[in-house]
Amino acid sequence: MFNCFFPDEYLDSTYVIDFDRLYEQGYRGLLFDIDNTLVPHGAPADARACALFSHLKELGFKCCFISNNQYERVASFNDVIGEHFIENAHKPSVRNYIRAMELLGTDRSNTIFIGDQLFTDIYGAKRAGIRNILVKPIDSKEEIQIVLKRYLEKIVLYFYHKEEGNS
Repeated sequence: MFNCFFPDEYLDSTYVIDFDRLYEQGYRGLLFDIDNTLVPHGAPADARACALFSHLKELGFKCCFISNNQYERVASFNDVIGEHFIENAHKPSVRNYIRAMELLGTDRSNTIFIGDQLFTDIYGAKRAGIRNILVKPIDSKEEIQIVLKRYLEKIVLYFYHKEEGNS
């Protein structure tokens, strides 16, 4: 019933993902949400995020931020990172996941999306046919509409964990 929202993987943080292993497996494109995936909501790129993207560039990954936020927020975060980005992406619409892969020169078979929300990030990536990783939100302080969605996410994640336990 909720399978269309189940992530391919569910991890504690973006910063625990084994990107070296993913590169060895043939992945070349990484699509990221920003807020609560890489930094707390509204925060600038911090040293940890900068170090991550420096490492990803060294490995050979191409990256793109896909955010439902407006240009000012996404551009200001990206100023020190220097990757492709798509603002006002209307996730879970598939259009900008595909556009991001076009920007990177990647496709569904070698691209992964990383985000913190089931109903926008993960659902959109699944609809686009992209492998996806759900990460736990970095910060519990969120806008009210996101707080409300988190209650629904808990229900979906309950069934996700139940299914994973039975696998």
